[in-house]
Amino acid sequence: MNSYNLDEVKEMAGGDEEFMLVVVQTFLEEIPPDVASMSEAIGNDNPSLAYQYAHKMKPNLQLFGLNLMDQIKIIEAWSKQGERKDEVPGAAETISKKVDVAVIALKRDFELE
Repeated sequence: MNSYNLDEVKEMAGGDEEFMLVVVQTFLEEIPPDVASMSEAIGNDNPSLAYQYAHKMKPNLQLFGLNLMDQIKIIEAWSKQGERKDEVPGAAETISKKVDVAVIALKRDFELE
């Protein structure tokens, strides 16, 4: 089973392989640093900054079928209402691990390095 799902990317690209490659490359360039920055903000107990990164990544995580909305919602709840703080480190770790695996698979599958 793949660590990502390109169905939505393919639909958006409408068969344009070049466009699909650009979307994948953009994901690879932007999402790993955003995950790192979000994790750093969590480590620094900065909920508003963590929220900004989590919220910014949400559409891309959905687009690539990473099924991380539950984890994003935990970070958003902490950031907005101060709730679920004890769940935040685990949510961030899940996001980080899943993105890392997807990045490796995307680079392999699209022969990027």
